[in-house]
Amino acid sequence: MIYGRVIKSTGKWYKVISCTDNGQPVEGAEVIMCQLPGKFRLMEIQQTNPLAVGDFVDFTMLDDGGGMVQHIHERENRISRKATHGRKGEQILVSNVDQAFVIQALAQPAYRTGFIDRFIVTAEAFGVKPLIVLNKADLGKESDAESIGRLIDLYESLGYSLILTSIFDEESIKELQGLMKDKTSVFIGPSGTGKTSLLNAIQPGLDRTVGEVSTFSQKGKHTTTYAELIPLDTGGYVVDTPGIREFGLIYLEPAEIASYFVELKPLREKCRYYNCTHLHEPGCAVMEAFDRGEISASRYNSYISMFESLEDEIKSAGSRKR
Repeated sequence: MIYGRVIKSTGKWYKVISCTDNGQPVEGAEVIMCQLPGKFRLMEIQQTNPLAVGDFVDFTMLDDGGGMVQHIHERENRISRKATHGRKGEQILVSNVDQAFVIQALAQPAYRTGFIDRFIVTAEAFGVKPLIVLNKADLGKESDAESIGRLIDLYESLGYSLILTSIFDEESIKELQGLMKDKTSVFIGPSGTGKTSLLNAIQPGLDRTVGEVSTFSQKGKHTTTYAELIPLDTGGYVVDTPGIREFGLIYLEPAEIASYFVELKPLREKCRYYNCTHLHEPGCAVMEAFDRGEISASRYNSYISMFESLEDEIKSAGSRKR
């Protein structure tokens, strides 16, 4: 059996590279196209992809030069979202990562704090360190300075790093390279935010195809079709993922959401009712703090949106069962 890591998945075939015991690629190792036996798909009926980019596996070689996965090692962590396009269950975007960068753009398309907050909740729920990148800083105007300053102050006050980047700003690229050195990182964000352009700048010679932003919808056009684990010259890996327009929460109950908002977490114990939803109850310490201006409107609105969307899902599931 050969120990390896999945570096790319197309749904039916998996590119796997053999690794040392510490997870580093074997020098000079070739990438092997591997298959996944059907038994794994039956075992993981709640997942649209039982084998994900970043997974460590044991595989055997076949006579035709390909491989067959025999064992999937337990994941240290993962980033997942609710399956899309009408499918049920979990879609694993990547596994076994040290940190995850949510990539948003200053403009074309404009950043969405709701997406950022959903990403942070998901990353922390799955045990991954979240970081925020606001890309295309070169498109900023003088009138943006105040609002961007407030955004940076908000997330940094909560303990999250927010980095302004531009492919035309060498210092910001060096800062990203430093943060990614010797780590396995993943870039996640909507199409058009410049994820691939950033990767091309971070890893010279990569030359991945860059898409455009539709002038009509201000949404990006998908260029990355499949997630892929890319080795970096500076050490470590980065996973490029397809553009994500929505980030559906999974495996979370409405009552859990507040525990992943760092500013709400210490207030929950001060609420009058132990099962307070922080939406309408009297004696709610969270709402009182919001009224005093101690919780930002964008963050509280994100909490409400997530709580209500999960409640709606539970109600819809209940009505379908009846």
